[in-house]
Amino acid sequence: MTDETVPAHPLIEMPPLQMPPLQMIARADGLRLACRYREGAGPAIVFLPGYMSDMDGGKALALDAWAAQEGRAMLRLDYAGCGASEGAFTDGTLASWRDDARFLIDCFVPGEVILVGSSMGGWIALLLARALGAKVRGLVGIAAAPDFTQWGFTDDQKAVLQSEGQIVEPTDYGDQPYVTTRAFWESGQANRLLDAAIPIEAPVRLVQGQADPDVPWLTALTIARRISSADVQTLLVKDGDHRLSRPEDIALLLRTVATLP
Repeated sequence: MTDETVPAHPLIEMPPLQMPPLQMIARADGLRLACRYREGAGPAIVFLPGYMSDMDGGKALALDAWAAQEGRAMLRLDYAGCGASEGAFTDGTLASWRDDARFLIDCFVPGEVILVGSSMGGWIALLLARALGAKVRGLVGIAAAPDFTQWGFTDDQKAVLQSEGQIVEPTDYGDQPYVTTRAFWESGQANRLLDAAIPIEAPVRLVQGQADPDVPWLTALTIARRISSADVQTLLVKDGDHRLSRPEDIALLLRTVATLP
């Protein structure tokens, strides 16, 4: 889901941003992944985009500007087939994009991280936090959507995925149609989290709009209940939509990240 540009707002006014250089890092198979790494103090902030989104969305850029102002390290990245990365979008799966993010974290961040994931990126953040253990000092989910392959598709859509291999639908979040492949859906089903405890001990903050048409706001409460950490807070925005990219939403995101270790 594509983020829009963040409008000016007194709470998030920043000096002109000096963008870190675009880097193209080759995976073991030779495909190059795009990222921008900002040097600074840790824990490094890692932004994980949503489905059909990239590292240049409004929330990612606002967070990067804040990191620059605060002298914090930050990694932004594009999964394979997304944004400036090489590859075909339809070749990507939840597991392969999780692995892309893990690969780039391993390349750039030897120390601790704070994971910030939007929508599907929130699902990937949870998977990474479970795998990275003590390396993760905090996690922020923005309309986090774990298990959406289970609850986000009708029976008819699942039947089309099985018979035709993909679904192509219009979307309100960008100009390109929304494409879901059977391989992605199967990968999501194989990486579901909400049926059992999620062994994450780091502080977790879940920001969720109650007017979100795509992720039911009760999902955030389910995530909070499943995470084993005692330090979990759910922040509900009564009139918040799925993007959570209004100036007041961005300000809430920055305050939330700032309170983590």
